[in-house]
Amino acid sequence: MAQEPHLLVELDQYLKAGVHIGTKFRTKYMSNFIYKIRSDGLAVLNLQKIDERIKIAALFLSHYEPSDILVIGRRENGWKAIKAFSKATGIRGVTGRYPPGLLTNSALKYFTECKIMLVTDPWPDKNAVKDAAQLGVPILAICDTNNESNYVDFVIPCNNKGKKSLGLFFYILAREYLKSRKTITNDTEFTCTIDDFTEE
Repeated sequence: MAQEPHLLVELDQYLKAGVHIGTKFRTKYMSNFIYKIRSDGLAVLNLQKIDERIKIAALFLSHYEPSDILVIGRRENGWKAIKAFSKATGIRGVTGRYPPGLLTNSALKYFTECKIMLVTDPWPDKNAVKDAAQLGVPILAICDTNNESNYVDFVIPCNNKGKKSLGLFFYILAREYLKSRKTITNDTEFTCTIDDFTEE
């Protein structure tokens, strides 16, 4: 398929990674992002909206220094992608269990501060979301069709269960963040590959 001039990657790449494949569960929060329901009951997210929202998220994040941003991902399916994203951008990532008091208890050795947070799934990452909301830290969240978006300031619709989907998402976000910050000037200067972000 020819590349759509307005898409961040070729349509085919999005489709192969399954970024648009949702779940059989749908919440009212996500209804605006659902394109259709397949015959097997799976909800399909609108690819155009996924692409648009990744663009906006990258631009928004680019107003912040890497040290001011925190990416959270409890589920193992996003660990490799988050680690590759951190390596490419210098943005801190917390994978696995969210350490209690990370943002709220300054007496802790691992205490940290951030000005903006990105979570890979607001449900397993709910403790991080609550802490950030309590502190008034803006929250961006990758949300699937079954997610609720309480406390979330900006929803990025995307399949947040699949390793390939999260790999492609973080690959694009890293590239667009670096371009928006003028760290790189074009796509060819981005030396990472999709494989760096994606589980086999």
